[in-house]
Amino acid sequence: MSNTEHDPDAVECRHRAATGPKVEILTARDVPLGGPRAMTVRRTLPQRSRSLIGAWCFVDHYGPADITHGGGMDVAPHPHTGLQTVSWLFSGEVEHRDSLGSHAMIRPGEVNLMTGGNGICHSEVATPRTTTLHGVQLWVALPDEHRRTGRAFVNHVPEPVVLSGATLRVFLGSLAGETSPVATFSPLVGAEITLAPHSRVELPVNPDFEHGVLLDTGQVSVAGTELQPSDLGYLGTGAAGLELVNHSAEPARLLLLGGAPFEEQILMWWNFVGRTHDEIVAFREAWEQESDQFGRVEGYEGPVQRLPAPALPAVTIKPRPAAR
Repeated sequence: MSNTEHDPDAVECRHRAATGPKVEILTARDVPLGGPRAMTVRRTLPQRSRSLIGAWCFVDHYGPADITHGGGMDVAPHPHTGLQTVSWLFSGEVEHRDSLGSHAMIRPGEVNLMTGGNGICHSEVATPRTTTLHGVQLWVALPDEHRRTGRAFVNHVPEPVVLSGATLRVFLGSLAGETSPVATFSPLVGAEITLAPHSRVELPVNPDFEHGVLLDTGQVSVAGTELQPSDLGYLGTGAAGLELVNHSAEPARLLLLGGAPFEEQILMWWNFVGRTHDEIVAFREAWEQESDQFGRVEGYEGPVQRLPAPALPAVTIKPRPAAR
């Protein structure tokens, strides 16, 4: 998914150490996805108080949105560098096309991971049979030694893992004895968790990881701290277990995202992850000049064949300082 803001911030993303069971609540801000009839997404990463959880550097949460009368998702071909995109749906269907030649339908319970590396472009369109669109779009920063890697795309359907009080779908990394075969370039975990009504679950987690819990639906507390829907609860390294409690009489759903602290400093602007101002300028110029660095998407039939890059600031990009 593209960052469709007209004047995107340059965000300097760097790890801010935290340890222990205290939960830091990151609240979402609303960002319109495209034109005036398009839906709004709720963005929890990056933000001033925290820009990374492991290598996870971007979290957009959207829906449930009724798109039967127009709107929804129709994102024209747009570029990415230095990252992997992770698409996960709760409902609906999205057609994906990219410059690798991939053409896939993104459906609930299936993870689609695209590696941008040195440059890729893709489009995302909700299909006509979709009535309600609901899901998340996530980005993972690539470590410096891998950020020039080639383009790749993989689809995987994780098998549900049934525990007492919860059902898990582990789409990246390892959790509860289940390991995803999807390759990443840094240690990560990603899972959808559905909690049974009035359930309490203690999940063993990697103490070397920091974790984020994105609440989709329900009334859930994490390590004793209650989250509101769309909140992202952050926990630092050091915890070997994660307590999740569903306080309601209905099932609750959340995403668990985690990873080893990402010690590299990165610069994010628009859809590019780089390291310096000059690099971001070069990425933008290559996209505007229709460089082979990004390739072309075949088969997209939207009204705009490619998203133009926003204008760069008239001065050297000044990243937002990370919170201390």
